Amino acid sequence: MNFLPQIVGVCLYETQICEATFLSSLLSGFSLFPHPFLLCSLPFLLRSTYTMAEEIIANSYVGFDTITQQIEHKLLKRGFQFNVIVVGQTGLGKSTLINTIFASHLMDSKGRFAAEEPVRQTTEIQTVSHIIVENGVKLRLNIVDTPGYGDQVNNEGCWDPIIKYIKDQHSAYLRKELTAQRDRYIQDTRIHCCIYFINPTGHSLRPIDVIVMKKLSEVVNVVPVIAKSDTLTVDERLAFKDKIREELVYHNIRLYPFDTDEDDEEEVSLNATIRSIVPFAIVGSENNVIINGAPVRGRKNRWGVVNVEDPNHCEFVNLRNFLTRTHLQDLIETTAQIHYEAFRSKQLLALKEGVNQRPPTGQ
Repeated sequence: MNFLPQIVGVCLYETQICEATFLSSLLSGFSLFPHPFLLCSLPFLLRSTYTMAEEIIANSYVGFDTITQQIEHKLLKRGFQFNVIVVGQTGLGKSTLINTIFASHLMDSKGRFAAEEPVRQTTEIQTVSHIIVENGVKLRLNIVDTPGYGDQVNNEGCWDPIIKYIKDQHSAYLRKELTAQRDRYIQDTRIHCCIYFINPTGHSLRPIDVIVMKKLSEVVNVVPVIAKSDTLTVDERLAFKDKIREELVYHNIRLYPFDTDEDDEEEVSLNATIRSIVPFAIVGSENNVIINGAPVRGRKNRWGVVNVEDPNHCEFVNLRNFLTRTHLQDLIETTAQIHYEAFRSKQLLALKEGVNQRPPTGQ
């Protein structure tokens, strides 16, 4: 046991280095710690070294308050990564909604435009990437489409490729974390948000919706929307939203946003407001129509014009503000701290158990 001081010293020097070294050793087939006691004691050894620090005020100006400006400069230079996946049947306006949210033509429809086009037999995964710049802020946007989902007579298992893809991104990130020589910035392909499109039937969720949203909510932040909500009357829309919320509670489907102990009163209140709106009844459009002499994004039909950005017509503005203006960073952080961390812990626990079950060398 004379190696214990060295182990503790490494841990105290830099927890991340110790953790990465330990985990890499598991992946390479041997353990740094021959005794299970040390594996159990490592978190205690790390925690026991920290003490409460006394808060003081410097006698003169030091300058470390500029760290926020330094961080902002680096972040602006590097840009931000946001990955979103859209899930729903063909024809519900997935591409149109994404293009409307980001005010750019980013996706083309993957639907069938001619009768002779073959019907997809399986769910496909298709990714498009763009860099959007707004007021000096650079957003690297990955959009993952799932053409073929839910389009068959028998849709059993049509969600499996989607779940696998999301987990594969977690697995790829974990492998990059555990390499001996990690990149300074790991390219993040983990899915930060899943927009789930609900068919505007006006009745209730389909069984496939319940199954898939429950499975998705275990691995990704799920945001449900009622597609093409202008096909419903105002009363039908309100009743449909109430029915969906009842079913979500009944089936114990936990959707984003989540409250945490770190949230202040303002954040808790904002999250409560968002949950009172979910599912968002949305309408998407890339076309401009003229209303009172001014061009607005909307849809024109025989009985009038639907203004996409009018809260009285639909909840597109609520969804856009939620995804881009109030919860964009939280979606990214929640992915890392909740969904990825759960995946990571499960994988590393399985590795640890596999090492412990191996017979000692020489037997």
